[in-house]
Amino acid sequence: MLRAALLALCGLGLVLTAMGAAIPAKAVVAQALLERAFDRSVSLHRAQKPWAWADMAPAARLSVPRLGVDRIVLDTGSGQAMAFGPTLLPGGAKPGEAGTMVIAAHRDTHFAFLQQARIGDAILIEGIDGVTRIYEITGAEVVRWDRFAIPESDRANTLALATCYPFGATGHGPLRYVVHAVATDSPAKIAR
Repeated sequence: MLRAALLALCGLGLVLTAMGAAIPAKAVVAQALLERAFDRSVSLHRAQKPWAWADMAPAARLSVPRLGVDRIVLDTGSGQAMAFGPTLLPGGAKPGEAGTMVIAAHRDTHFAFLQQARIGDAILIEGIDGVTRIYEITGAEVVRWDRFAIPESDRANTLALATCYPFGATGHGPLRYVVHAVATDSPAKIAR
């Protein structure tokens, strides 16, 4: 009886360990598929789904050279898509369009690096058109989710990266951390 209970506990432990390992494994596989889909999208200049049943496709590659960050940005702001990577939010500009591009991601995964971002850091956005645009971080703010608004100016060429706040929290809350950046033509910003 005791032996059977021990075997059952060991079996349960193995199952729970396998379940815990499945999530990171899915994340690695998803990122590899997103990378391939982004490369195909750039070569064809149109969005390509990472897998047949996907309801999203890559829209851009976001890089922060100083921090060694490289993320594929998805073309939809759905919560399901955000599990795989940062997403473009509806209402904002798309890569290459005038206006403010808004990209959101989870604070504990894809946008955890925002804690280390600082004014002057370069952010590179490569669109599926193959063009890389350079932005420079100008500041950050904490706002309520219902108080953040995309600036009205359609002539601005800006970027906002948004995530939940505070970092390290485990529950949902009303606050968002928003990093603001403006377009720049200076390749010198990349070297920082």
